[in-house]
Amino acid sequence: MLMGMALFEALVVAHVVTGTVGLTAFWGPIVTRKGAANHRKWGKVACFGFLGAGTLAIAMALLSLYGPEHRHPEITDRTLYEGLFGWMMLYLGVLTLGFVDYGLAVVRHARDRPALRRLRHQAVIAAVIVSGAWCGFFGFKVAHPLMVLVAFIGIVAMLIQQRYIWRGDDPPKGTHVGEHFRALIGMGISAYTAFLSVGLIRLVPEHVFNPAIWAGPSVIGVSLIIYFTIKGKRTAAPRASRTRPHPQ
Repeated sequence: MLMGMALFEALVVAHVVTGTVGLTAFWGPIVTRKGAANHRKWGKVACFGFLGAGTLAIAMALLSLYGPEHRHPEITDRTLYEGLFGWMMLYLGVLTLGFVDYGLAVVRHARDRPALRRLRHQAVIAAVIVSGAWCGFFGFKVAHPLMVLVAFIGIVAMLIQQRYIWRGDDPPKGTHVGEHFRALIGMGISAYTAFLSVGLIRLVPEHVFNPAIWAGPSVIGVSLIIYFTIKGKRTAAPRASRTRPHPQ
């Protein structure tokens, strides 16, 4: 039992370290000029941090689900604890890895979109959808809307990615940039939510099941996606009108 607790606490510390690196560097690519050296540098640091945090979140979730002892005895609703800190944490870890994988791959294969159809990338997307579906079902069963919300957001994001990957015609030039950006924001949403769970249960355990607190990263992240998407379309519209040939 003591060894299990020590292992779990070690994973928490490592999760905090890697998560702090990712969450701090996450804002670098957003505020720097797209494609510039600083943008790529901050992006790589954020991705590596999130890869570590996502992997550790999966490990902690498995320990919460199948560990030899119950952690946090102050939590009396063990079913809901299993849902939030087990299945949802597992899903968020997989979702974070999925966004990192797609965000990097969509840029790497900008000129070879069919490469995203390979088993290696499709397996990651499938893992996100399956874990998200189970998270949503479990959340519906225990009547916790947050689990359903984050599952819905992640599954819809994967379907949007698949639409880009499998579309028959060639997308407009630069479409992969928007896909890359959405993956970056999605990566931040899932990582912030998973990271929040680690501190929330320790700092304010009385609010650990409050969906309003948990939903914060999703609300902010989706708002950023909408804002930058609208801004990008407004920027692209004048450019398109300038390049359109005038009638003779």
